Amino acid sequence: MATLLQHQDLETRSAKNYVTEVFELVKKRNPNESEFHQAVKEVFDSLIPVLAANPNYMKHGILERMVEPERVISFQVPWIDDHGKVQVNRGFRVQFNSAIGPYKGGLRFHPSVNASIIKFLGFEQIFKNSLTGQPIGGGKGGSDFDPKGKSDTEIMRFTQSFMSELSKYIGPDIDVPAGDIGVGAREIGYMFGQYKKIRGAYEAGVLTGKGLSYGGSLGRKEATGYGTVYFVEEMLQDVGLGFKGSTVVVSGSGNVSIYAIEKAEQLGAKVVACSDSSGYIYDKQGINLDTVKRLKEVEGKRISEYVIQHPHAQYYPDCSGIWSIPCDIALPCATQNEIDDAAAKLLVSNGVIAIGEGANMPSTLEAVNVFHENKVLFGPAKAVNAGGVAVSALEMAQNSMRLSWTLEEVDLKLQEIMKDIYTNSIQAAQDYNAPGNLVVGANIAGFKKVADTMISQGVI
Repeated sequence: MATLLQHQDLETRSAKNYVTEVFELVKKRNPNESEFHQAVKEVFDSLIPVLAANPNYMKHGILERMVEPERVISFQVPWIDDHGKVQVNRGFRVQFNSAIGPYKGGLRFHPSVNASIIKFLGFEQIFKNSLTGQPIGGGKGGSDFDPKGKSDTEIMRFTQSFMSELSKYIGPDIDVPAGDIGVGAREIGYMFGQYKKIRGAYEAGVLTGKGLSYGGSLGRKEATGYGTVYFVEEMLQDVGLGFKGSTVVVSGSGNVSIYAIEKAEQLGAKVVACSDSSGYIYDKQGINLDTVKRLKEVEGKRISEYVIQHPHAQYYPDCSGIWSIPCDIALPCATQNEIDDAAAKLLVSNGVIAIGEGANMPSTLEAVNVFHENKVLFGPAKAVNAGGVAVSALEMAQNSMRLSWTLEEVDLKLQEIMKDIYTNSIQAAQDYNAPGNLVVGANIAGFKKVADTMISQGVI
């Protein structure tokens, strides 16, 4: 018995050393890329027991290969604004891992976009896509272009220029981009039209998030927000709770946030706050979703306009203050690192029961530790917000079959996928002595499928 324990301890120390060495290599090769470092560390910390139990992964250099993108593309995007002035932005596409399928991941148009952010998003996408059970690899892309304040014509010129370069590297069986922050149906439509013109072929499966008239899927717009709530409901039900009768705070007021609010309300919750980059609103009577949809989806206005229609509500100019509102369930659906350790402690002191990450990596590593230390139910982004890419994969399937499924069919498949992600993550955490830890479980469940496939395909 002592010999067995000594052997296990030796394997664990070997795995820890391996993880440390590879992580130091990541920092050395990718200096000043803090978001990418954060994403890698979060995954690596979870994988030590897997590597100790399966030293074959170390033998095959899986971590070294997994943290190095298969291809990184950076390009200029010149375009002409409405004043006739030439503008130049920077475009990116990181094709991270294609072991289990063509690269799949969104395009983000936002001034904050840089190599570090795209790499962190692409790295996370590897495991998220694996968790969905769909045959899709990990990738991500975008530009530091800001659509806010631009005319439709300017956005069209930019997206056409962006696609003129990106089209060289994508295809239905190569790389299938979708939308993300700053990229919605309008931008996808302009890019699809440009791609079609360049290629001279109607390849519906090259982009997802398309309009319903040219190959889009019913339910795609709602998928990330709905999937977030479906996952959190599974998490709550495991401890005898649910959304019904709960008070919920949702950050953001974009696509993910709006449909997370919608589904939470359908399940009986009262959502009392949401936000945008300028500030947040608090409506103790419950957010009027119709008003939020009109402001954001139709009129393109700031969330502050909400209080004009609902004067009993309150508006606060600092969006980070949203986490001061007492709630049972918090759904961060805005952007990365929006919850730091101070915000996490405030949520805990106000009695939060569950956190579901609808955005990509919205909680810092320190914040996640606060939640775990205080026994708060915590659903990590790569599991919780996988509904969007899951339905994107369903859109790809429909395009391949030249079929269109009903909203009910798509929603049912989404519910099944989110339930499977939760079940597989909980089981993986249990199998590797971290019961209930969904960060560990999601990372391990996503990793093993990709790692085993990489070994099967050899060093290529």
